[in-house]
Amino acid sequence: MKKLAITMGDAGGIGTEIIIKALASDEIKNLCVPLVIGDRIVIEEALSLLNLPLNLKIINSPEKDAAGIGTINLIDMGMLNKFWCGRPTPESGKACASYIKKAVELVLNKKVDAIVTAPISKEALKMAGMKWHGHTEMLAELTNTKDFAMMLIGGNLRVILVTIHTSLRSVPEMIKKERVLKTIRLAKQACDMLDIKNPRIAVAGLNPHAGEAGLFGNEEKDEIIPAIEDAKKQGIPVTGPYPPDTIFHKAYKGEIDIVVCMYHDQGLIPLKMVAFEEGVNVTVGLPVIRTSPDHGTAYDIAWKGIANPSSMIEAIKLAARLKI
Repeated sequence: MKKLAITMGDAGGIGTEIIIKALASDEIKNLCVPLVIGDRIVIEEALSLLNLPLNLKIINSPEKDAAGIGTINLIDMGMLNKFWCGRPTPESGKACASYIKKAVELVLNKKVDAIVTAPISKEALKMAGMKWHGHTEMLAELTNTKDFAMMLIGGNLRVILVTIHTSLRSVPEMIKKERVLKTIRLAKQACDMLDIKNPRIAVAGLNPHAGEAGLFGNEEKDEIIPAIEDAKKQGIPVTGPYPPDTIFHKAYKGEIDIVVCMYHDQGLIPLKMVAFEEGVNVTVGLPVIRTSPDHGTAYDIAWKGIANPSSMIEAIKLAARLKI
C-alpha cells in the first residue's frame, strides 16, 4: 500500500477534523498507510472533540514506525504550544509551512509515495511573512518545478486552469499561446497520471461563443487556436476552442475527459455545481503526487464537529490511485 503524507493544514480551521474523520472512515481502511504531519496538541484536541475509535502514535521514521488500521501515525513538528480556533494567526501560518516542507522532504526522499494537504489560510501565510500565496506556488518552488497547473476533479468533470489566482481584469492579457500550450501539455500529463488511454482533451474559449471569429474578442484566433494547432503537431489529442457555455455539458455527459479552462471560475463554477462536497485539487507538473480537498479552512464551522470529510476522503483515495 502507498504511504501518504497528510499535512494538517491550519490549526484554526477544519483540516484536523476532516483528516481524523477521513482516517476513521471505512473507505480509507486498507487503502493506504496515512502519515499525518502536524502538531500533537491539535490532533489530541480534535480526537477528544470527535471521540472516534482511533489511537494516536507519534512516529519518527515513516518507513519503520508506522502502525496499521485504527491508528493515526503522527510526525509531530512541535510548532504550536497553543492555537486559536476559527481564525488565521501568524503562528498557524508558520506551522503550515513547516508541515508542507516536511512532506516535500519525505516524498522527494522516497520515504512516502504522495502528499495530501489539508486546507491552509493564505492570510495566515501572509501574517507569518511567507512569500507564497498558497500550496501550489509553495510546492512548485520546493520541488524546483517551472511548469505546473491546478487540476480539479469532481463527479464527471475534470478541469485544468491556464490562469489560477488572478483578477478577472488581468486574465485576457495572460492568455498567450505558450501559456495555453503549456496547460494543454499538462492536461495530457494529468490524463497519464489518471491512466486514461486515448484522452479526449478539450479547450474552452475565453470569450462568449469562443470569440465568434473575432466578433467578441481576438484571444481565440490570436493565441488559443495557434496553441491548439501546435499541440496537435506534438501528437496531443486536443480539440477546440469550444464555447464555454457548451463544453462543460459535453464533459459532464462523458464525451470529454478534461477541459482546459482559461480562468479560475470558468472551471470551478461548473465543477462545484456538480461536486461541491467531493471536489479534489491536484497539482499537475510536480515530480511528486499532491492532492487536496477543494475547499478552504471554513473557519466559521471549525471545531464544532460538523465539517464534512467527503472531499478529504476523495483526495486520499485519488492520491493512492494516481501514477507519476
